[in-house]
Amino acid sequence: MAPVEESEAAFSWPANVNEVPKEAFVREDFYEHELKRIFYGEEWHPIAHESEIPNPGDFKTTKLGEIPLLIARGDDNEVRVFYNACSHRGNQVETASRGNAKEFECPYHRWLFSNKGELVGCPNARDFSPGFDKVDYPLDQPRMDIYLGLIFVTISPNTDSLDEFLGDIKPTFADLMGGDGRLKLLGYQKVRYESNWKSYTDNDGYHAPLLHKAFALLNWQGGAGRQFTATRRGHIGFESELSVASGPTLLEDSSIIEFKGQDPSVGSRIVSLFPVFVSTKHLDVINLRFANPDGPNHVVVHYAYFAHADDDEEMVRHRLRQSSNLLGPSGLISAEDASIFHRVHIGNHTPGNAVFQKGVKNKRSMPEKMAQNDETGQLLRWDYYREIMGFQREAS
Repeated sequence: MAPVEESEAAFSWPANVNEVPKEAFVREDFYEHELKRIFYGEEWHPIAHESEIPNPGDFKTTKLGEIPLLIARGDDNEVRVFYNACSHRGNQVETASRGNAKEFECPYHRWLFSNKGELVGCPNARDFSPGFDKVDYPLDQPRMDIYLGLIFVTISPNTDSLDEFLGDIKPTFADLMGGDGRLKLLGYQKVRYESNWKSYTDNDGYHAPLLHKAFALLNWQGGAGRQFTATRRGHIGFESELSVASGPTLLEDSSIIEFKGQDPSVGSRIVSLFPVFVSTKHLDVINLRFANPDGPNHVVVHYAYFAHADDDEEMVRHRLRQSSNLLGPSGLISAEDASIFHRVHIGNHTPGNAVFQKGVKNKRSMPEKMAQNDETGQLLRWDYYREIMGFQREAS
């Protein structure tokens, strides 16, 4: 693939596989190329879960890069994804973030679309160009697929199948989503981080017990586990046992950190998909994080929390309390994340490279295995990013 055009100072990628140039996080001229090659390229992007739109007529709007999308469940109960743009002159059709509608009306010229995307009405059609037929003007649709209720889209017709894209990450992903993906939406927490999208996703197992003070304050020790990558894109999975806090904690009500699940031997799972999606099952929290870059210096993340469809009322309340108090952008465990994303983004404006160390065995070859708390899992992802952006490594 041809390299990104260099409009500023010369750019090169270090020869050592454990080094990433800080410029890659902050060069604003890279952003348009990332949109073209990654977000609009041959990748699948999770944008919603079917349980967010459970009833006929339910819809959700979102964005992929700069492209507005409309996800709707039609009156026939089928879920579809549309470009959120009128097939007439391109006006944004729906502005609400969520809702229920039998029809979507473009306010510009009052073209009317069913919740199945069909054009059902347009004023003054007798004056339109010869041969005009409403059948030819539905809302356009990107390519989509669904895995256990999770809705994916890709802009490129050449993207591998979703099955190939997910690869060996699927079993961990399925377990994370309750085994069958039959989920029930509990709610959202939405945040806009002052950070490049790659700083947000450049996360590792090394930092968790060091950064997040709640683990020590809650007398909570991590259990044994593993970290692994799947497919050439560098998707990352974590599986670990739960070692729930015992003895005194700072909590007056320790029920917030109870584990009511059935299998503490693998009670914690994380799946991170290239380029920007993260999902977590920790204790009884099921959290899918739908993220999207907002220019080169910000990333928007919608933390969506779920129960399983078979949960009783008590379990739903339990998951809701854990979700809102533990793992969100201001949760007890993850409260430090926002500050770190921002500080990493600031620090990356300095010269030089970010150098990965924990778990690195050979600076010139990609790791084949990694421990749970190594930071080497990110290296395969960075090498894939380098490859699709067309950056060449320096000579040894």
